[in-house]
Amino acid sequence: MNIKQVTNRYEKWKASFLPLVSTDLRRKHKLMRHSVFEFFRATFYRWMQVWPEVCGDLDKSPRVLAIGDSHIENFGTWRDAEGRLIWGCNDFDEAYTLPYTLDLVRLATSVHLASDANHLAIRRRHACDAILAGYRESLKAGGLPYVLGEHHLWLRQVAFGRLRDPVHFWERMEAQQQWTGPVPADARRGLDALISDPERPSEIKRRVAGIGSLGHRRIVFIVNHAGGRIAREAKELAPSACVWASQRPAGQPQYAEIVERAVRVADPFLRVQGNWVFRRLAPDCSRIELAMLPAKRDEENLLYAMGWETANVHLGSRAAIRAVMRDLDKRTGRWLHRASKAMSAAARRDWKHYRG
Repeated sequence: MNIKQVTNRYEKWKASFLPLVSTDLRRKHKLMRHSVFEFFRATFYRWMQVWPEVCGDLDKSPRVLAIGDSHIENFGTWRDAEGRLIWGCNDFDEAYTLPYTLDLVRLATSVHLASDANHLAIRRRHACDAILAGYRESLKAGGLPYVLGEHHLWLRQVAFGRLRDPVHFWERMEAQQQWTGPVPADARRGLDALISDPERPSEIKRRVAGIGSLGHRRIVFIVNHAGGRIAREAKELAPSACVWASQRPAGQPQYAEIVERAVRVADPFLRVQGNWVFRRLAPDCSRIELAMLPAKRDEENLLYAMGWETANVHLGSRAAIRAVMRDLDKRTGRWLHRASKAMSAAARRDWKHYRG
C-alpha cells in the first residue's frame, strides 16, 4: 500500500477507538505536506510498517518498554513536588514493547531530517555518536534524571527559550478556540481533581497542539487562581500505532506504566485515568520545540542528554538491560548513523509521494 492508503486505513482504525476532530485532522494533513520533518512526526504508524523491512537486523534486538515515537521534539520540562525544574521525555502516547534500537534510530532519524531543514547544525555522524554515548553511559550508571538547578545550567538555558515567556504562553492559550458542547465525564473528573477549587469559574478551551496526536480531543481548563491563571489539560489517548501495525488486540495504553517504571522524577500533575492523560500546562511545563531553542546552544551535549534520557526510560525494563548492554557492545562501526540514514531516505520517499 502507498502512504495515502496507509494513512486512510490507520485513521479509520483509530476512529474505531475514539472520536477524531475532523478540522484538526485536516490541519495535520496540511502539516504533513509542509515539510518532511513534520511528515515524519505525524506518521509513526508508517514507521512501524517500514522499520522491519529497512532495519531487519535491528528489529531482532532485545526488547524493552520503549517510547516508540522518539524524536528531538519529544522532550520538555516540568516541576516536581519540590518545585524543581526537571527535563526529560515529554510524551509516551506510543509506548510499547519494542527493540531498544528502535527508539535510538528514530531519535537519530529525527536529527537527520531536522538537519535537512537547517534546524540543527551538528554533523549527522557526530549527532549519532553523541546519542549513543549518552545512552551507553546512562545504562552503565544506572540512569539519573536531569534536575535543572545547580547542575546542567546549559540545559536550563536551552529550556528557557524566548517562546516560553509567560506573556507569550498565555497569549497562545487565549488564542485557542472555546470548547463547545459538554465535556466528557471522564475528562471533567480528571481535570477537576487537578484544580484545588473546581467550582471556581473557568474557561474551557479546545487545544490544538502537537502533530502525532493531532485529531485527538484535547480539553483545557483555565482558572483564575490567587491573582493569576492556571491551566490543566486532558488529552484523549488511543492504542499505540504498534498495535495497528502488528494487528494484535488493543489493550490499555501503556503511558502510565512506562512513566512509573522509568528512572524519573515524577510530575505530580501528570496522571493517566482510563483513556485520558492529564497534566499541568505552564510556560515552564511543556514540550520544547525546535523553534524555542536559543541560537547559541551546545547541540552535541543536548543530543547526549537525549540519549541518556532514552536510557532512563529503558532502564524501567530492568530484566532486559543486561541483554541490551551485550547487544550494544556487539554493534560496531556507525550502525546508528547507517540505520537512521536509511530510515530518513524511506521517510523522504513517502513524503514525496504524499505531497504528490
